[in-house]
Parts: sequence; structure tokens; C-alpha cells
Amino acid sequence: MQQPDEHSGSHQTRRGLSRDTTMIFAVAAGVSVANIYYAQPLLDVIAQDVRIAPSDIGLVVTLTQVGYALGLIFFVPLGDLIDRRRLILGQGVLSVIALIVVGTSNTGPILLAGLAAMGLLAVMVQVLVAFAASLSVPAQRGRTVGIVTSGVVVGILAARLVAGFLADLGGWRAVYLTSAMLTAGMVVLLMRVLPKQPSPNNRNSYVETVRSTAVLFLRDRILLVRGLLASLIFASFSAFWTALALPLSAPPVSYSLTQIGMLGLLGIAGALAAAGAGKLADRGLGQWTTGSSLVLLLASWALIAMMPISLLFLFAGIVLLDLAVQAIHVTNQSIILARYPDASSRLIGGYMVFYSIGSAIGAISSTVAYAYGGWSGVSMIGAGFCAIALSQWGATLRLTTERTQRGASTS
Repeated sequence: MQQPDEHSGSHQTRRGLSRDTTMIFAVAAGVSVANIYYAQPLLDVIAQDVRIAPSDIGLVVTLTQVGYALGLIFFVPLGDLIDRRRLILGQGVLSVIALIVVGTSNTGPILLAGLAAMGLLAVMVQVLVAFAASLSVPAQRGRTVGIVTSGVVVGILAARLVAGFLADLGGWRAVYLTSAMLTAGMVVLLMRVLPKQPSPNNRNSYVETVRSTAVLFLRDRILLVRGLLASLIFASFSAFWTALALPLSAPPVSYSLTQIGMLGLLGIAGALAAAGAGKLADRGLGQWTTGSSLVLLLASWALIAMMPISLLFLFAGIVLLDLAVQAIHVTNQSIILARYPDASSRLIGGYMVFYSIGSAIGAISSTVAYAYGGWSGVSMIGAGFCAIALSQWGATLRLTTERTQRGASTS
């Protein structure tokens, strides 16, 4: 197995990526990831139109997420085996077909099959992140990951608002058919800007490549710690966004779904501000960025918990929460990609499995916490995840300091 080496990526270009090309990567990533979040505000109208029982409509979201998780495990590692340009373009074309199937489906089984396929293909976003990182020079890798990841976050947070707006204009099918056209245009653009490269220098079989993803995280303590941090921060993130609509849609606030969706714009502001975290990681300040961002995340929950007193506290908390989570997310990816540049697709796929697990845990725990403890219960759960992450970071920092001191004393 290749040892960590910042300069060993055989597919890096010495010039790196231009800012315009990096922004195209970011936009493509946002368009791709939005496809798996459009359904969340549309569940009721989809159920009525396609005649899916209310008790089964949750499958719309579940199957999309299941497809996405399977894609992370079995699809993303292909980026370390075959030409990433062809893989991205192929996924894009198949995504267009899946979106058309969803947008024109008249029966539940066809709709659910199309959504599962769409989730599977949406992992193109992770291949884009890995490809952008591999094309960057080491000194700019964190910056590149930060910009592309910001595109991902904007896509996630804007998807609900865009879906509601388009559905009001032309029905829920217009959402997916419009996305099919956007995705097709994105494929044409990527065909023009993605560089052609030789096949990756990986002689392992597909099975060996998939299996090596787990081996990398189990053998390298830094990768495992960063994966666990991802699970905890996204459990906190998911706990907030999953439960948010429950108190805001009820009296005395009584926000509409559109108004609740617009709160995602506050999250976008925080996410864009976090893009600079990649630059700090490039300068060797990844540990400092992680610790300070975890403190900000804990502070955001102190503000969020005060929502019953004033919504202004909530709004400020949303900006801080998204800023902190995305800063850690960008830092995590910058650090792990720097260790094994030739395994970037596997690293991103494996890392995002931790992300998915944390998101699922946060979503489930927040709804249970709200049922038993109201918004205070949700705030305690979200802050608890953050506190555990901060403790883990502190323990890791102490171990690193002790090892450095022992090394200095023996030299």
C-alpha cells in the first residue's frame, strides 16, 4: 500500500486548476447532489399524484439515500481504477435518464426505482471532489476542496427552496425534468473542461480496491479519527435540520414550508464563509481550524437553544452551525486527501460513509428527542454530539503533543 506522500499523485498537474475550472467543478457538484434532496418538501404531492400510501411515502427519501450509500461503497472507488473523466460523464448521462424516468413516472414502483438509481448516480459529486483534488498542486489542494465542497453544500441547502418554487410553478414533475435539463447542460460543459488523463496507476482488481477502502481507514489512525469526527459533526448538523420544521411550523410561529426552506439561505452564507478553511489546511493549520470550529459549533447550539426566546438567536445560530460544520468538513477532506493522493476516490467514498452514518443517527435521534423533550431535547442532543467531537479532538491533540515531546526527548 502506498505510503503518505503529498507529491506522489501521478495524476496531478503541476499548474493545478484555474479558478474558473474549479468553480465549474463546484457548480457541477451542487447540481448533482441537489438531485437527492429535491423530494423532501414534495413528499405529500408526490404521494397523491402517484398514489403511494402515506405510510409508504418515506420510501421516496429512504431509497434515494440507500442508493447514495451503495454508490459511495461500490461506485466511487471506481475513480481509482478507471479514467475519472469518463466515469463522471457516464454518471452524468445516466443521471439525466434517471431524472427523466422519475419526472415521467406514473406508478410507484417505477418512481421508486428511478429515485434509487438517481441516488446511486448522485455520488458523481464525490468523484468530482476526488478528481479536483488530484488535479490540484499540493499547496492548493485544500483551497480547491473548499471551493468544490461549498458547491456541494449550496446544492444541498438550496434544493429544498428550488424544489418548492418550481413545484408551485409547474408541479413536482417540473422539478425533476428541469433538473434533467440542467444536468444535461452540465455534462456538455464538463465534456469541454475536464482534462483527459491516463488511467490510474492501480493494478488491483475491483474487489481488492473496494476492500482496500476499509483497510485504509482501519490502519491509518488519522483517517479513522477524521471519519469519526465527520460522523459526530454531521449527526449534530442533521439533528438540527431534521427537527427544525417541527417547532417552526407549529403555533405560535406557524411558518409555511417555503419560509422554513428559506432559512437554508442563512446556511448557505455560513457554508460559503467556510471555503477558506481549505486554505488554512494548506498552511498546516488543520488541527487549529478543527478545534476552533468545534468551539463555534458548540456555541451555535447555545444560540439555537434560545429559539423560544427570540428567532434572531436561531438565525445567528444557523450561520454559525453551517460555518463550523463545513469548515471541519473541508479540513477533514484536505487532511485525508493529502495522505494518499493516489487513493483519493476511495478516501472520499469511505469518508462519506461516516458522513452518512452520522446524518442518519442525527435525524433519528432528533425526532425522538423532540417527541420527549421538545426543542430543548433537540438542542441537548445536537450539543452532545458536538461535545463528544470536541473531547475526541482534545484527546487526539494531547496524544500528538505527547508523542512529539517523547520524540524530542529521545533525540
